[in-house]
Amino acid sequence: MSAPSRERLVELRRELHRKPEPAWREFWTTARIVDELEAMDVDEVLVGREVLADGERIAVPDDEELRRWYRRAEEAGANPETLERLRGGYTGAAATLERGDGPTIALRVDIDGLPREESTDEEHAPVREGFRSEHEGAMHACGHDAHAAIGLGVLEAVADSDFAGTLKVLFQPAEEAIGGGKPMAESGLLDDVDYLLAVHVGLDHPTGEVVAGVEGFLAVHQFRADFSGEPAHAGGRPGSGRNAVQAMAAAVQNLYAIPRHEDGATRVNAGRVGGGSATNVIPETAHIEGEVRGETTDLMEYMRERARSVIEGAAAMHDCDVEVTPEGEAPGAESDDAVVDVVETVAGRTAGVDSVVRNDDLGGSEDATVLMNRVRERGGRAAYVGVGTDHPGGHHTATFNVDEDSLVAGVEVLTESILALARDRP
Repeated sequence: MSAPSRERLVELRRELHRKPEPAWREFWTTARIVDELEAMDVDEVLVGREVLADGERIAVPDDEELRRWYRRAEEAGANPETLERLRGGYTGAAATLERGDGPTIALRVDIDGLPREESTDEEHAPVREGFRSEHEGAMHACGHDAHAAIGLGVLEAVADSDFAGTLKVLFQPAEEAIGGGKPMAESGLLDDVDYLLAVHVGLDHPTGEVVAGVEGFLAVHQFRADFSGEPAHAGGRPGSGRNAVQAMAAAVQNLYAIPRHEDGATRVNAGRVGGGSATNVIPETAHIEGEVRGETTDLMEYMRERARSVIEGAAAMHDCDVEVTPEGEAPGAESDDAVVDVVETVAGRTAGVDSVVRNDDLGGSEDATVLMNRVRERGGRAAYVGVGTDHPGGHHTATFNVDEDSLVAGVEVLTESILALARDRP
């Protein structure tokens, strides 16, 4: 088996790092991945609408925002034929490798960046070494550039091995918006999958450490609440308006007062709020972009129902209307012991892996859980693998970066795990 060199993985990861694209805007990223896939000995490459179920995308930007990022990808030299297949924000791709009789195994990696500015500090390695984001206001601050590079590396390595079976590598868009997992799961791509692996770098584990089965996913529901009232002159007719900002503020205050549940951990956050038009106008519009989470899907649904009740009550209190729109949702999930056993054994004998943790709690949310549950509902098994990497800033911070040695470890552990799953069929 011949895996791509460290230099090749680093080169690819840095190329992706320079051009981060947020959820549903991954035009250049998808086209670049497709370039790599078409240069490999794979049997099928699916793109855009071919990997996303109709009507299932969530939190898609408006048309002008999509056009802006599409034009940027064109200007960056993305393949025009591939871009045309992605028009409208239908991003993402999947590749299939068929190698005779054997199980069907899938690897899911995510590819989107975050809408945040990257550090300009000279001590930040991407600045110092010349691969800082070229897209101001966007950044690969969670390692999805590394995930995409690992996914391509695993596909290349498995293609050059004695693998027997079918391998699908899914390059999923819109993970940060909790919006890409469901349309990809509902597309049917996973319905014949026996084993699914998903991967994430970092997660507060150092370079050289592998978590064979990440667990403790918090189920999450993200929403936007738009309040509407009636404007009036704040000085001349203060009693004539219906104040949407008052309604929004009451909702924020009371969201944090939702009683916690005795059955497990729950979370709520009003992450972005805004409203109004001028200091002397009773505000007629306001909004909240927020989320609720729960240790289980049932607990998340408890918080979702309470949050909606709070928001609607706050609107009614101030004689305003409100529209609550779902923006993304993912359930909880567990890693299957049989798959974790394989990854744990493989990681324990992989050069460059110094320690193996069998299970660890994520403490956050991930829409890989939608894919994992889809596979498990159809009799398959799944595991979420953590590949440790030293990162100077926390996930989602301006100084986040990965230790590029972890790219090699990720490719080797995942490749050998796929080969072992195909061979042993636990």
